[in-house]
Amino acid sequence: MSPLLPGGRSRARAVRHALSDSEPVCWWLDDTDAPEPRPPLSGPVRADLAVVGGGYSGLWTALLAKQEDPSREVVLLEGRTLGWAASGRNGGFCSASLTHGQANGMDWYPQDMPRLERLGRANLAGIVRTIEDHGIDCKLEKTGELKVATESYQIGDLAADYERMLDFGDDAELLDVAATRALVNSPTYLGAIWGKDKTVLLDPARLVWGLADACERLGVRIHENTHVETLVRDGRRICLTTPHGSVSADQVALGTNAFPSLLKRVRPYVVPVYDYAMATEPLSAAQLATIGWQGRQGVSDAGNLFHYYRLTDDNCIIWGGYDAVYHYGNRIDPALDQRPETFARLADHFFATFPQLEGVRFTHTWGGVIDTCSRFFPFFGTGHHGQVAYAVGYTGLGVGATRFGAQVMLDLLSGERTELTSMPTIRGKPVPFPPEPLRSTVINLTRWSAARADARAGHRNLWLRSLDRFGLGFDS
Repeated sequence: MSPLLPGGRSRARAVRHALSDSEPVCWWLDDTDAPEPRPPLSGPVRADLAVVGGGYSGLWTALLAKQEDPSREVVLLEGRTLGWAASGRNGGFCSASLTHGQANGMDWYPQDMPRLERLGRANLAGIVRTIEDHGIDCKLEKTGELKVATESYQIGDLAADYERMLDFGDDAELLDVAATRALVNSPTYLGAIWGKDKTVLLDPARLVWGLADACERLGVRIHENTHVETLVRDGRRICLTTPHGSVSADQVALGTNAFPSLLKRVRPYVVPVYDYAMATEPLSAAQLATIGWQGRQGVSDAGNLFHYYRLTDDNCIIWGGYDAVYHYGNRIDPALDQRPETFARLADHFFATFPQLEGVRFTHTWGGVIDTCSRFFPFFGTGHHGQVAYAVGYTGLGVGATRFGAQVMLDLLSGERTELTSMPTIRGKPVPFPPEPLRSTVINLTRWSAARADARAGHRNLWLRSLDRFGLGFDS
């Protein structure tokens, strides 16, 4: 691919220019409509249900709990501000998939997949219904998603994915190179699948804020800047301690994502991986015309290390993905939220994809951790004699799947056998990650191998083939 853009400028110069005055802030959270934080917890309180975590997982749990039983006393505790982490800074792709794609689900629990696909569709419909019923202004767009091939070997993979999608009843269209570029014009595109009915786009931060407002209207008490320090069983109740207060609850739901779980048994199954994204300045009408994109679909490419990108309501492009960075010892540090080498790489890939957008600047760059596990989709469980439930391991598809996970947690806390709690997918666990130093060796070797496979027409080396045999791997 040529290192020169249409205007004769090198991509390297274009990258430096594009990033020269970007702000190290998440575009979604840099919003004048962002609400003021709720007051922190002060003093002791009692609750029927305490929810830890103010992202999607916690908010959906609190909302569904109050909808099921309006008399239930629900308290939600967030260590910082609502949606500050993965829930507020993702790409805003809300998918019906509960298994990080059909192929991955078929590898793990093929017998459950017809039901999981049905439940995933119902879950997405429930999200849309909640947004509409509560008037949540999160810029919802029912445009679907394009998965594009940028290498010739990926075309056969897309064809296989398309046949599987049809088998599951998806509304999908397989596109050749001309049809793909007619929708979004990039010289790198060789074909695509347009999945029309299983992905919606939205503003992730505004969804957080809207869900919080809906929770409060139903009577949920929300406390921000309230870090939970300990979780202990005290007689028949669970006690959560915070710097300036405590909660004594009958039940607890944990929605802490990539951060160390208050149930230590969960920690070996989860690793925090840093994901990065950027936002361009708003495109002019002339710039937008050079790439088309009138259908405003979300887009991801078909590589092992893939990009995700979409238009915002004012025609900025959110561009992220590719690098998935693990730091030794499950390290989480605000200093890691900015990674200049990743932003330069992403900007270079952006101009390779859209050379006609030479001169466009990036206004925002950001990053942070997401949670992943060895099966790439969430797992669930309980502790303290069934009084504490958790859902974790969403691997980048939590915008939609967290609502499903919230319902699983509530079903588990009920102690009753339900459709959800009876499924092998829900009862099963992923393979735990090994301790350090083997953990970082395995993760980084797998990621290196995946990048090498992308560079070698999809050829998977011995390491990846060995992991495939055991249903393991690592995903960006």
